Parts: sequence; structure tokens; C-alpha cells
Amino acid sequence: MQMAMEIASWALILSGSFFVVVGMVGLVRMPELYTRMHAASVTDTLGAGLLIFGMMLQAGLSLVTLKLVFLLALYIFTAPVVTHALARAALHEDVKPLLGRLRAPTLLTRRSKVKSGRRS
Repeated sequence: MQMAMEIASWALILSGSFFVVVGMVGLVRMPELYTRMHAASVTDTLGAGLLIFGMMLQAGLSLVTLKLVFLLALYIFTAPVVTHALARAALHEDVKPLLGRLRAPTLLTRRSKVKSGRRS
């Protein structure tokens, strides 16, 4: 039983580390702010969750496990909120997403109508 717990915890820790590294590569490889935020937030939340679950298996039933549960809950609730706030701040500062030639003018036209008070 102890050997199965060790194998499961290391599998979780290694897979969590893999997702964190994939998120880091996404930060480097993606072309703009919004896709970078998406790559980082999705993979880091999953990676951190798997890492913390692996650490919980390593710790067994103890106070450390309870602390890790609180840490996981805090991270799961705050990471998406921070990403959303960052995206809204970027939109507020008119950081335009790369959408392609056909979709970009329609977005700009709609935003200018909303800013001027005319909605259609």
C-alpha cells in the first residue's frame, strides 16, 4: 500500500510539473497578451493542483495536508480571478487582441459605437 501511494504521488507531482512547464512554454511561444494569459492560467491551475495533490499524498493524513487543502482552495479561487482582472485591465487600456483581418474592423466599430453612447 505504501509503495502504491508513493507511485501515485510521484505520478501526480511529475504530471503537475509537466503542465507547469507547458504553461511556461506557452508564455514564450504565444504571440500576444491574451493567448499568453490563457496558456498560463489554464496549465498553471492544473499543474499547481496536481502538484498539491501529489504533496498531499506524500504528507499523509496530517496538519500539512489540511494546510495544502487550504492552499489549493485559495489558488483555485484566486488564479482565474487574477487572470480575468488582468485581461480586463488590458482591454481597458486598449490592448487589442490579434483577431485576423476580417474580424478586427467589426470589433473596432462596435467598441467605438459603445464608447460614443450609440448602441445598435
